[in-house]
Amino acid sequence: MSPAIVHDGARRGQLTWLAVLALLVAAPFIGLYPVFMMKALCYAIFACAFNLLLGYTGLLSFGHAAFMGSAAYATGWLVRSSGWPPEAGLLAGTVLAALLGLAIGLIAIRRQGIYFAMITLAMAQMVYFVCLQVPFTGGEDGLQGVPRGRLFGLIPLANDTVLYFVVLAIFVAVFLFIIRIVHSPYGQVLKAIRENEARAVSLGYDVDRYKLLAFVLSTGLAGLAGALKTLVLGFATLSDAHWSLSGEVVLMTLLGGMGTFAGPVLGAFTIIGLQDFLADRVGSWVTVIIGVIFVVCVVAFRRGFVGELLAWQRRRKAA
Repeated sequence: MSPAIVHDGARRGQLTWLAVLALLVAAPFIGLYPVFMMKALCYAIFACAFNLLLGYTGLLSFGHAAFMGSAAYATGWLVRSSGWPPEAGLLAGTVLAALLGLAIGLIAIRRQGIYFAMITLAMAQMVYFVCLQVPFTGGEDGLQGVPRGRLFGLIPLANDTVLYFVVLAIFVAVFLFIIRIVHSPYGQVLKAIRENEARAVSLGYDVDRYKLLAFVLSTGLAGLAGALKTLVLGFATLSDAHWSLSGEVVLMTLLGGMGTFAGPVLGAFTIIGLQDFLADRVGSWVTVIIGVIFVVCVVAFRRGFVGELLAWQRRRKAA
């Protein structure tokens, strides 16, 4: 392939990213509901964090909701009951999720495949039970009335538009951070582990240490998504820690395109958009409709939306 074609493709990719960013910046001014957009961006961060683990490391976790939910409750309680500022609450929720990921990862990372997935699911169910039983979470009623406060004591987050741009800035920072990780030497080792773990071991890499760090990074970013979602919506509920949310993030990642940067973002916006659009029209049948979409995607678009688009572009260039 000639350098001119490669350069042209990279330039088109940069222009596409700039266009998407411009659309996100303009979203509150073109009639898109800021709260919906913030919720979708929070789930996009969650899906990107999960994709770092599944798409680039090859580890399937069925317990990622535990980290999102625990951070959501921690941030909500600290901001509402302890009077912490929002930035400190976000940081505390992220650190808690990362530490919880470290504790669970030290146990789960010793296993592979379905055994790793089942250990993460079992641990997540334990976290869910704790969230249900401890008094400060509000049990089945959830943690309500979380104030947004002022960012750094200056920026009033009660305004939806102001908070939207804060959430967008955090999303962009997380997105760029994940790109940096994947393109770093550490990210290349993660890809090698995903493709052939035995060969990575034979080359002298401490595979368990690399996977544990990827797991902790993924859980920390998932916690950031949960903490941010609590500030946006003003509450944290048991659904944030339920196992079904772990299934939803798998669906978001596969639907958009596992192992791609834009795929989880597109998948998150698709699932959250469908849930919000169909909830008032079909009620509980929305789960059935999303399940049918997932089956169609797996059968017809196995690489996901973005994965199939990139594969089509590669075939076109090769031709």
